[in-house]
Amino acid sequence: MIDLHLHSVFSDGELIPSEIARRMAELGNEAFAITDHADFSNIDYLMNNLRKMMDFRDDYELDILFGVEITHVPPNLIGKAVEIAWKEGAEIVVVHGETIVEPVKEGTNIAAVQEEINILAHPGLIDLNTAEIAAENGICLEISARKGHCLTNGHVARIGDEVGCKLVINTDAHSPSDLIDKKMAEQILIGAGVRDVKEVFENSRELMRKLG
Repeated sequence: MIDLHLHSVFSDGELIPSEIARRMAELGNEAFAITDHADFSNIDYLMNNLRKMMDFRDDYELDILFGVEITHVPPNLIGKAVEIAWKEGAEIVVVHGETIVEPVKEGTNIAAVQEEINILAHPGLIDLNTAEIAAENGICLEISARKGHCLTNGHVARIGDEVGCKLVINTDAHSPSDLIDKKMAEQILIGAGVRDVKEVFENSRELMRKLG
């Protein structure tokens, strides 16, 4: 499995990057991205810390990307936050979508998919128009393994299939117990009604190759 949405101690995760890498490798996973929660107050802080790992990652057991998850930023400011993230050296940019279990501002999904991002995380009850724009802009929709966010996985899978938008599966892990292996990822995808599980895994590999 390639997990492109994980959190470290630099936002609200429990683990430092090295322990994330060790635990992911032990699970037999291929690669991951640390995408810590970000807004205008901490994008530079996050990337300054994560950048310190970049010179050493070749000695780890799996491939790693470092980036951010733009989180609870007002929809009209998402583009500015994304621009800053890329300028600060982010290698992957995720936006925290309109999950039904958090008070995400309405309009976040549609604003996000019009920007230069890679993944719209846990997009909740995303509508067809927004998914179509995501597909046109090469943005992946996330199937989530995380409690709560996973409640709309079936809807996301159906909408993604209907408009031809690429799907990826991520954990949005904040603690060791959130991490999963490929077998569990497969079961989550099947449970969501995804018709081509292998394609979802290949979407993550393709994105990793593009950004790595």
